[in-house]
Amino acid sequence: MPRSRIRAGTGKAAARKGTVPKPGRVSVQAVQLHGAERAGSQALPQRREAAADTAKPEGWKAAVHRYVKLYNQAEIDRYAAPFEEVIIDGDHLFRFTQRLDRLREQELLRGVLPSRSETSAELLRISESGSLSEVCVLIELRIKRTIDQQGRTYLEERCDRERLWLAADGDAYSITRVEPIVSERRPRFSSSQSSHASEFADEQLLAAESKPQSIPYINYDVLPFFKHGRAGIRYRRDLAAAYADRWWNEANPAYENFEVNCTNYISQCLFAGNGPMNYTGKRASGWWYRGFSGGRENWSYSWAVANALQHYLSAPHNSSLRATVVQSADQLALGDVIIYDWGGDGRFQHSTIVTAFDAAGMPLVNANTVPSRHRYWDYQDSYAWTENTKYRFFHIADEF
Repeated sequence: MPRSRIRAGTGKAAARKGTVPKPGRVSVQAVQLHGAERAGSQALPQRREAAADTAKPEGWKAAVHRYVKLYNQAEIDRYAAPFEEVIIDGDHLFRFTQRLDRLREQELLRGVLPSRSETSAELLRISESGSLSEVCVLIELRIKRTIDQQGRTYLEERCDRERLWLAADGDAYSITRVEPIVSERRPRFSSSQSSHASEFADEQLLAAESKPQSIPYINYDVLPFFKHGRAGIRYRRDLAAAYADRWWNEANPAYENFEVNCTNYISQCLFAGNGPMNYTGKRASGWWYRGFSGGRENWSYSWAVANALQHYLSAPHNSSLRATVVQSADQLALGDVIIYDWGGDGRFQHSTIVTAFDAAGMPLVNANTVPSRHRYWDYQDSYAWTENTKYRFFHIADEF
């Protein structure tokens, strides 16, 4: 499918002109702003302006381009006021402003200064009315933020998806509605004491969302033939974190990839760090992944579902993967796990793994479904976060 590209705020060559978007994947490429540009005018260097002029977006693309540019600027400023220039969705403006307010306060308390932000956007799906008076687009925003803290610098990355509705307003377009796609929030259990029957129903849903892949590589040094044959296996925290950094924004083809993939990804990271599988062959027990067999994928609930992994890690185990519950994030080490209960009602819905630490020694985490790398552990930058959010902190055993 041909792609139509729009570039803004870069010094790269202009995009091809005259490409008409068709249903399918379209890219809106690379808005880049720097911290030095946030306080004053919006002027860019002349060479950037020249490149932008040669590829000036038109129609509804111009509104999307403007939206991405303002979104990127908000990642530096933590203010949303200019969004009123293009968005008339009052509910989203309020929601977005509330999010920025809490992040501005959090970063002030952490002593964090975002010094640079780059946002690229890809249009994954486009729906246009015949007259082009209305357009709906599914957009993926890929954000890279350079964070300065106490003389140290690190890069934070994440991908957010949103659905935008645009309407013609004379010769221009306005964004009439914004719907963030909050994949982290999707519940997987009805209560913290869910029955295995409800877990089975959840597993069926996961199976329906997935497509068969090849059998995964099994770490035979740890678990030959799915059996834990010896004690004294050291958890390789460095390998778990390295795997997390390698696969945070794409699926390892050796494993099944779910629509809601966060816990499957975390389990892969733990296994890559020599976390031994507890293969029972029963979905409601153990922690295991066998691959595609007998016409279906075989895995335990605890491998693929956040609430089930939380139950598994909370329970005592004499062998195989095990962990200790600790009380706060600053007690975690590299390769440890955080599981999130957004509503504070005992339904854990999201999992992350510790892959780095900020200058204050607080965890930075990786995640999947909403791909994230070196994201601050408390997730207040997510629309899934609420004031009732509770966390479960797991320190993975150093030896199995």
